Amino acid sequence: MANSRRVSRVSSQIKREVGRMLLHDIKDDRVGAGMVSVTEVDVSGDLQHAKIFVSIYGTEEAKAETMEGLQSATSYVRYELGHRMQLRRTPEVIFLEDKSLERGDRLLNLINQISHEHHPHEDSENIVSAEDNE
Repeated sequence: MANSRRVSRVSSQIKREVGRMLLHDIKDDRVGAGMVSVTEVDVSGDLQHAKIFVSIYGTEEAKAETMEGLQSATSYVRYELGHRMQLRRTPEVIFLEDKSLERGDRLLNLINQISHEHHPHEDSENIVSAEDNE
C-alpha cells in the first residue's frame, strides 16, 4: 500500500497529464463538444484505480457527447499514462462528471432567491440611505 504522500503525488501527476492530453492529444471530436477540465483525480491507496473527475461546460447534449468520447478514450489515456509516468503498474482509469460546480451555482441561486424573498426592500432601502448620505 502506498503512503498518502505518494498517492497525492500520483494523483496530481495524473491530473496534469490528463489535462495535457485533453488539450493536445485526444483527437475524438466528441471530447471537444463541451469545454472540459480535470477538477480532481482520486487514486486508490494501492494505486490500482484512478477516478478522474471532469467538469464539462456546455449543453446537456454536449456533456453527454463529451462523456461518451472520454469513455472511448479511456484505454488510450491509460496507455499514455503508462508511458508518461514511472509507475510499476498503470492504474485503471474511469472518467466521472463532476457536477459540484453546477450544484454550488444552483445552491447560491436558491440562497439569493430566498434572501431576496425574505428581504425584498432591503436593497432599495440601502440605495436610498446611500443617496441621503451624499
